[in-house]
Amino acid sequence: MEYRLYIVNLYDAYSSLLTEKQSTYFEEYYFNNLTLGELSENYGISRNGVYKQIKEAEEKLKVFEEKLKIVEKNNKIKELIVNIDKNIQNKIIDIL
Repeated sequence: MEYRLYIVNLYDAYSSLLTEKQSTYFEEYYFNNLTLGELSENYGISRNGVYKQIKEAEEKLKVFEEKLKIVEKNNKIKELIVNIDKNIQNKIIDIL
């Protein structure tokens, strides 16, 4: 479950950098809980083809995070927010 949450957080940050096909398969698999078999049937490609697209998307997301560190930085900011004044905290949350 921890990996799933991690990869979905990466997707939230970097989804616009994936191809349309990768985004579609990723969303169907992770958000709509479709199986590889169901995706294969729905899109008329092999299960292996779907699997490769999803894994390629996951790898791209990891590379983007390794280079840009957006999710890591956001998590650090959220940790810092907890320890500051509520008024300032709400203003920062609104910006994020």
